[in-house]
Amino acid sequence: MNTPNKITVIRMFIAPLFLVIYLLNYEHKMLVSAIIFAVGAVTDAIDGRLARKNNIVTNFGKFLDPIADKMLVTAGFLALMDDGLCNIWIVMFMLTREFAVTSVRLIAAAQGVVIPANIGGKIKTVFQMVSLVAIMIIGEVSTMFELNLPLAIISNVLLGITAFISVVSGLVYILDSRKVIDFKS
Repeated sequence: MNTPNKITVIRMFIAPLFLVIYLLNYEHKMLVSAIIFAVGAVTDAIDGRLARKNNIVTNFGKFLDPIADKMLVTAGFLALMDDGLCNIWIVMFMLTREFAVTSVRLIAAAQGVVIPANIGGKIKTVFQMVSLVAIMIIGEVSTMFELNLPLAIISNVLLGITAFISVVSGLVYILDSRKVIDFKS
């Protein structure tokens, strides 16, 4: 297994670690969780760059990297849901998009075609990860300085925008996939 793929696997372990750390009730949980989540998010950038730079992009990595991303982001949504900071419909839209895109990838794989993430999917992932970290940081700052910010509203607005970007990028991905795979077979 090459280094980028190892980093991807590490991200898969960071996702449940993040969720466990977040779900424990202790002072500064938002800050600690944001740091762990951010480390996981940074591994996403590192593994992709290393793979492209060293010309070691593999089908294993093309499949595993998006799964690791989904694990980390889903852990973030679940954590925020637990604190009432993420509306269930946002998660439903996000998961529906992910299942639809993954289904297209599986159809493509069955036909011997590997469809990597497109720029829309990468923008979606970056926006999801940045939004989740930002929400946790805002939550920590609000608590530390007793600002009483409407964190649920801020969170749901940010995640609502993220859900919209996710759905649009998923639709583009599915429409583009029609060019390379046969949906009739």
